[in-house]
Amino acid sequence: MTTYNFEVSRERPVDPATIYRAWLSSDEHGAMTGAVASVDPVVGGAFSAWDGYIEGRTLELEPGRRIVQSWRTSEFTAEHTDSQIEVLLDATPSGTLVTIKHSGVPVAQTGYEHGGWDDSYFEPMSEYFAEAGDPA
Repeated sequence: MTTYNFEVSRERPVDPATIYRAWLSSDEHGAMTGAVASVDPVVGGAFSAWDGYIEGRTLELEPGRRIVQSWRTSEFTAEHTDSQIEVLLDATPSGTLVTIKHSGVPVAQTGYEHGGWDDSYFEPMSEYFAEAGDPA
């Protein structure tokens, strides 16, 4: 099965530790994206997001800086291996540069790169942190 890799980055006006904590919290991940999430926040822990559309396991953690997870959606077939995301959180003067490196994506599923991460994570993340009033 042919796959590809891509990277997307957006700056968010909140500190890296706050984004890291929210990503690994069932309640906050769900609130941050606007959909039900379940996260076991340890290496090897299972997670699901977007009402079960996404599932995987946490592979590596660097507190406040980096999260690596296996990642598959309900659109993956049995022939697809899990893709992988690496979430990098780099402090900037006005908040955090969030970089998603998504690898092993099935070539027929380019929507993640072309709007999927913006629509499902970056835009709702901005709204969540603005409403929460978290400072940068």
